[in-house]
Amino acid sequence: MSDTSAYILTISCPDTVGIVYAVSGFLAERKCNIIDSAQFGDRTSGLFFLRVHFSAAADSPTQAELEQAFREVVAKPFNMDWKLRDATRPQRVLIMVSKFGHCLNDLLYRYRIGYLPIEIPAIVSNHRDFYQLAAWHNIPFHYLPVTNETKAQQEARLLEIVEEEKVDLVVLARYMQVLSSGLCEKLAGRAINIHHSFLPSFKGAKPYHQAHQRGVKLIGATAHYVTANLDEGPIIEQEAERVDHTMTPDDLVAIGRDIENVVLARAVKYHVEHRVLINGTKTVVFK
Repeated sequence: MSDTSAYILTISCPDTVGIVYAVSGFLAERKCNIIDSAQFGDRTSGLFFLRVHFSAAADSPTQAELEQAFREVVAKPFNMDWKLRDATRPQRVLIMVSKFGHCLNDLLYRYRIGYLPIEIPAIVSNHRDFYQLAAWHNIPFHYLPVTNETKAQQEARLLEIVEEEKVDLVVLARYMQVLSSGLCEKLAGRAINIHHSFLPSFKGAKPYHQAHQRGVKLIGATAHYVTANLDEGPIIEQEAERVDHTMTPDDLVAIGRDIENVVLARAVKYHVEHRVLINGTKTVVFK
């Protein structure tokens, strides 16, 4: 079967008997072959989550026909929240950055070597520092300086870029501005942030220096969806590394940046491959 007709179906719904049977039967009847699938029944929330990657034969229904039939035959009876996506279409990712460029540079490298199945139509920043890096990758760079007076105007311009470029995901790659509640709502489920995992213990400036003064033994990073509650959105990925008393604050900063790179790249990859399903204030991640 051709790779050009492959789809990813994601589902969340109340857990009950027969969900997998109904989905697999629906696909089999339409000459669709399951490539891989993953499922999880959450006993706490009572919800069931399913991700199915499948291919379709040349004479199988189109995506629109599959969607229409699935909605009536399977989704409605099981009260499903579901999406069917073309697995061959790269997700369009807009990256936002301020003055720390390690995450931006790492994402661009992984994009260039094909690790991330994405397109990057734009880089947005409130500083000019990385316009040359964007130009080297032939990616449009949008300089949107933010002050108290211009914040609303620049957020409106950001949303215009998101619409104009048909952006699927916004990545805050160490973008050091707090998004307004209104913008967070408009980007719900399609904006990812990265930060160190010292929160809420060490807030504000120089958290690694604060951590060094307290003699921390673990350094970590957290990637999560952006919500109006600052740094409290559903977590997608985390990582940690042990440190000790021999390390300086600069050592901790260097280690922290490396971890941030890895964690953000994983979170972006999971999202663009449609492996992340939101479960209330948490996520289900099918790795």
